[in-house]
Amino acid sequence: MSAPPQPALPAPPPSAPPGVLYRLTTLLAALALAVTGLLAAGVPQARAASWAPKTPPMTTPWTSQVPVDRPLPEYPRPQLTRPDWANLNGIWDFAVTAADAGRPAVFGEQIRVPFVAESALSGIQRRITENDRLWYKRTFTVPANWNGRRVKLNFGASDWQTTVQVNGSQVGAVHSGGYDAFSYDITPYLNGGTNEIVVSVWDPTQTGGGAVGKQRNTNGVQPHSGGGIFYTAASGIWQTVWLEPVAAANVTRLDLVPDLAANALRVTVLGENAGGRTARITVSTGGTTVATATGPVGSAFSVAVPNPHLWTPEDPFLYDVRADLLSGSATEDSVGSYTGMRSIAVATVNGVERPVLNGRFVFQTGTLDQGYWPDGIYTAPTDDALRSDLQKHKDLGFNMVRKHIKVEPQRWFYWADRLGLLVWQDMPAMDTRTPDSAARTQWEAEYHRIIDQHRSSPALIQWVDENEGWGQYDQARIADDVKAYDPSRLVDNMSGVNCCGSVDGGNGDVVDNHVYVGPGATRPTATRAAVLGEYGGLGRRVPGHEWYPGGGFSYEDQPSTAALNDRFTGLLDSIRLNQMPAGLSASVYTEITDVENEANGLLSYDRQVVKVDQNRVRSANLALIEASRTTPGNPVLQTGAYESLRVTTPCCTTRYLRHYDGLANTDPVDAGSTALLKADATWKVVPGLADGSCYSFESRNYPGEYLRHRDSRVYREAGSGALFQADATFCARPGSGGVRFTAYNYPDRYLRHIDSQVWIATYGGPNAWDGNTPGFVADTTWSVDAPWAP
Repeated sequence: MSAPPQPALPAPPPSAPPGVLYRLTTLLAALALAVTGLLAAGVPQARAASWAPKTPPMTTPWTSQVPVDRPLPEYPRPQLTRPDWANLNGIWDFAVTAADAGRPAVFGEQIRVPFVAESALSGIQRRITENDRLWYKRTFTVPANWNGRRVKLNFGASDWQTTVQVNGSQVGAVHSGGYDAFSYDITPYLNGGTNEIVVSVWDPTQTGGGAVGKQRNTNGVQPHSGGGIFYTAASGIWQTVWLEPVAAANVTRLDLVPDLAANALRVTVLGENAGGRTARITVSTGGTTVATATGPVGSAFSVAVPNPHLWTPEDPFLYDVRADLLSGSATEDSVGSYTGMRSIAVATVNGVERPVLNGRFVFQTGTLDQGYWPDGIYTAPTDDALRSDLQKHKDLGFNMVRKHIKVEPQRWFYWADRLGLLVWQDMPAMDTRTPDSAARTQWEAEYHRIIDQHRSSPALIQWVDENEGWGQYDQARIADDVKAYDPSRLVDNMSGVNCCGSVDGGNGDVVDNHVYVGPGATRPTATRAAVLGEYGGLGRRVPGHEWYPGGGFSYEDQPSTAALNDRFTGLLDSIRLNQMPAGLSASVYTEITDVENEANGLLSYDRQVVKVDQNRVRSANLALIEASRTTPGNPVLQTGAYESLRVTTPCCTTRYLRHYDGLANTDPVDAGSTALLKADATWKVVPGLADGSCYSFESRNYPGEYLRHRDSRVYREAGSGALFQADATFCARPGSGGVRFTAYNYPDRYLRHIDSQVWIATYGGPNAWDGNTPGFVADTTWSVDAPWAP
């Protein structure tokens, strides 16, 4: 991976003695921060008053609620909290130079951190390229009551290569990566008075080879036609920057992994300068201690949690956790956290591989969530805005969200944990080209850091390594590596293995197809559950709420709101009636909001309009989830036996599937029927010609000829070859009062009778023989009866 020459920086000063800080007497000496962690930024009022945001292409309900000097004031790291901290978000001096230039003499602009330079909320709103370097500068003082502690400077995320100076000296190593948090101990660099931070960032976006997700800097920052599925770039600091005081020996990470089999919480406490210390973990709820245990720092140990209250989407119960770092009996550091007791695995459920939450299969229905904003681009304008997209998932009845090739701030995971949404977390993709060795090394290292930072989130149940072959390489090895690095979660080696030249690594916990509009079907294997990583993309442009008026596109435009409601709820109903019984375990609808010129969101890009009937969508999702709780196993037919297949639709229960002149039809059959009709309505059940776990139906009076579908119509024909064998194979699925049969090579299509003809049909499909009438399920359910012609 190429990088521009680094500007020359002064050498760091000699390290100060551990724990020594200088007392400060300047303007911000009053920066004493309580549990609330409120900001005392020290931005001169005249400078703050001179700054103004730019006008965004669209305003969200939160655009006007962003404070000038205290944006995003909430504590940014909810699973590793300390009471004292100082938020450095707000107005910083700003400059842009050539990529290889040194520190500029003049910082002629101001930027509102942590909004990226391309965004309106930053006050800059212009294109940044690989030829640019961003420079940020501000001053701060350290509160007097932090005396005797180390001071850490923390960054939630900065995209992409970040260099930090304090009082003119470079602090630590240059950080490369756009999605992981990083921090520096800046104690040795503090001067005892007003301190200066200078941050420089170089962001090559898609030209550099690193993880970029959907970012592209090709078209600039103003709305424009085109762009497709790629969006405006986001360069520089884009998550909260803050200071915190810590003891010389302190906790740096807290891994909390539930172990339901043992009714315990597996804990690993990692620390700095913590040799010889022990860790004490206290688990509580409502102020009452549930469990406590002590163990070594740096190694996993168990905390028994008797009769754990389980975390589920319906009941996202969280325990409070405190970790104390002990030297003998003395407490040197304490951090707060929380955990949810839940398990996730893949197990065989009624003969089908399914993901199981707390040991039970529940269908995961979610949306693709890109995490883009028209005002802040990569950064939500407020914490309420960050929460709102997740809350809207709950309002619409979804129980899962796929965070698509972006990693959100840790407060986003906090809200997912609290609200109860299962999370599939994508690793942000590199550019679509094949990456070189340097890019691979960087990408894998950043992936590991992201995993480390989100290990303790109960909502996060699945890592998605790669997407549709973008920058793909070593899929199987990476999936094995991620599973070994975090065995507590599921791994998807490639989302969209059927798409776009991607290559399935063949391993991981799920096999994942993309089907637009779909839903289509994904076939489970003997070791992997079947999921639908993307489907839908139904479009509806809303006048007055378009990023580029007239420029929106979708996978299937809808002529009206009513049509959108009918089509979308029809897809959800199809999954419930067709795909889930056929083995599908999860689905991800594209998408929760419009994004720039993508107009296929359930909400407009500005979050001002919900395009669908919320109650109707919620009901369809809840019906899908509820149906999954009682999904029976697949029926087993006796092979080698003759059977007759009777219609179960109430109008027509005397009719049987028979052949006539090579076509499959249904006709009434009774004891007085002719011998020929009885023979035509009798079939020998044999192992499926294409798959022995399914079935083929051989004619009783035309041996060697089978039921097969061709252009959706069903015939009695002889044949050979792989296509014929697949066309002549049907898989048994549960049905109320009978058996349903899916086409082996079209698992979402069922053997259906309509007007005495027999077809393979999809619920909600576009053809006359498909339909979404209440009778569809009955029309596709057959009673396997004794043969009319033994």
